[in-house]
Amino acid sequence: MEEKRAIDPAGAAALTGFALLLAFNQVVIKLTGDGFAPVFQAGLRSVGAALVVLLWMRLRGLPVTAPRAAILWGVLSGLVFAFEFTCLYIALDLTTVARASIIFYSMPVWLGLAAHLWLPGERITGPGALGMALAMGGVALALADRSNGQASLIGDLLALIAAFGWAGIILLLRMTPLSQMAPVMQLLVQVVVSAPVLLAVAPLFGPLTRDPGALHVAGLAFQAICVVGLGYIVWFHLMSVFRASGVASFSFLSPVFAVVFGWAILGEHIGPPVWIALVLVALGLVLINRK
Repeated sequence: MEEKRAIDPAGAAALTGFALLLAFNQVVIKLTGDGFAPVFQAGLRSVGAALVVLLWMRLRGLPVTAPRAAILWGVLSGLVFAFEFTCLYIALDLTTVARASIIFYSMPVWLGLAAHLWLPGERITGPGALGMALAMGGVALALADRSNGQASLIGDLLALIAAFGWAGIILLLRMTPLSQMAPVMQLLVQVVVSAPVLLAVAPLFGPLTRDPGALHVAGLAFQAICVVGLGYIVWFHLMSVFRASGVASFSFLSPVFAVVFGWAILGEHIGPPVWIALVLVALGLVLINRK
């Protein structure tokens, strides 16, 4: 197996840009929610993302194939993907971007705990254990802080469940025949399976639209094309070039940027407990991803 490179300045710039993209996307989801109901918005995004990924694969001449053993697991990963984003989009509709992002981007903590139990060679030791303790403390603090009138306990809990779903998808990709599938095919299967599921269940959550306008349509296009389509394709490329530990070490930037965007763009009030929670989660993610 070819050894991956350490992160170089160009890679660091690309990963920082990707973290900014993910953080800004949280704000876009929140704003687009004024035009489209959360679950319907997630379904439309998956439809658009599927078209973008298929077009990109066609332009690159990549085959749309999957090992037979991975097909049922792919469907399962798509269902978990739909569940994850149902929870996240409703969370962002109910609570602030700052709170939802801090809690959602705690995913490496729950993935690390699961990996410690089920993945060989990924035991938690030293700095990783301290990092998990700090990050979990930050999440607990964010959940416990009810001083902000914009906070929603249900929204916060849904963001936490979405983080569990995200970790579950990664475990499926690591522990099942999905690991034999090309990364871009993994992404394609998830958006293709999730799209009809999300659109089918969307009416269960109320009216599908909320006075949509051009801004909200642009928000959907941004999510489908820039984030799920091209953004994740670039991320998969970075994962194929650089060491996974180096790529993962940039994960702490997304909640930091998201909190700043929520404050600067949406005018969210961020009290001291939320800032402390952010510091604990970010520091914990840095320690978790240390070699």
